[in-house]
Amino acid sequence: MPKSRNLLVLLVTTWAFTACFAVWTMFGVTGIPIRAQLNLDSTQVGLLTATPVLTGALFRLPLGIWTDRFGGRAIMLLLLVGCAIPLWISSYATMLWQFLLLGLALGLVGASFSVGTPYVARFFPKERRGFAMGFFGAGTTGAALNMFVAPFLVGSYGWQSVPKVYAVALLVTAVLFWFLSAPDPGTGAGSAPSMRQQLSVLRDPRVWKYCQYYSIVFGGFTALSIWMPQYFKNEYGFSIAQASLLAACFSLPGGAFRAVGGWLSDRFGAHGVTWWVLWAAWIALFLLSYPRTELIVHTVNGPASFGIALPAWLFTGLLMVLGIAFACGMASTFKYIGDDFPESMGAVSGIVGMAGGLGGFLLPIMFGAILDRLGVNSSCFMLLYGIVWVSLTLSYLTEVRRAPVMGEVTGTTITKMLR
Repeated sequence: MPKSRNLLVLLVTTWAFTACFAVWTMFGVTGIPIRAQLNLDSTQVGLLTATPVLTGALFRLPLGIWTDRFGGRAIMLLLLVGCAIPLWISSYATMLWQFLLLGLALGLVGASFSVGTPYVARFFPKERRGFAMGFFGAGTTGAALNMFVAPFLVGSYGWQSVPKVYAVALLVTAVLFWFLSAPDPGTGAGSAPSMRQQLSVLRDPRVWKYCQYYSIVFGGFTALSIWMPQYFKNEYGFSIAQASLLAACFSLPGGAFRAVGGWLSDRFGAHGVTWWVLWAAWIALFLLSYPRTELIVHTVNGPASFGIALPAWLFTGLLMVLGIAFACGMASTFKYIGDDFPESMGAVSGIVGMAGGLGGFLLPIMFGAILDRLGVNSSCFMLLYGIVWVSLTLSYLTEVRRAPVMGEVTGTTITKMLR
């Protein structure tokens, strides 16, 4: 197949994933007026915004397996068309249970990642798969697209217009995808592997290690993408439009740099990129976690007051660093998968993506519950800081002591050279 055709497939599939991701994070913006309309507390808001993430996570494994069996082109088309229906209906919901039920249905678009990843990878040689999968993964910029489009629609036509416009966008995207994409290379050649054969790869411990990585970088990225608009509104008092615009400073560069993360993984290896991503995220989260604090120091001249707080511009800058780190980590994780499991990318990317999606589902609920309990807005970053710290420790114990991360020569390296 000509290279130009391969690039066209990559571009149109990336756009399809971008549209799906915008729909998947829709409640991050529309949840603000819905919260006021239904008088929800923080835990209920966390549940509302996280519900679509749940089905997107749970269906990543079966859809990844079906992609290996039936081809990514057909599965992606079914997702785009099928999810437009509950998305449109959600504009008429008036009760929390209705939003949750419809959120479960429309959340299937989140599983498009485990469909598109193996689909686009098959159009590229092994040495370029890191870039291809990273470029496709840049479709997570759909979260930023949602931050620009949804506030405008909410302000001009009400929140009910958002799901209607997004439903039409999914149908238009489905038409473009069908005409500009191509059949999967190799699909239909020979007999398809059984479900048991495809799932047998899950016995490999490396799969679960990659699940651990992805639950941090993708789960954290998804959770913060849908949580940040209300964070900016509550912490700094911005309007919905202003809060969404600043929240896009996290999701937009975070998504765009995923292609860079894929290129870095091709050049320097998935392991080194993942290791330094965790360190960058840990440092950024440490600074973001510190709550606004007032101190009174008793001096010889009397009490002296001091305030510690991150101004909005510095907070946004640190958030951008965190988003870029998470994006590079997402790409490096799937570079691992493309290198280690080229024949089972659908199944492996499905289970790894499911782990990341479950992280994205659980974290907003935990954010809301901790906020209701402590009353500290930055508690969401405190939680992520602790998770990343544990993950760094596990990564060091299981990988760093056995593999070089800065080009140093180890006993393993010498053994390979002698061979």
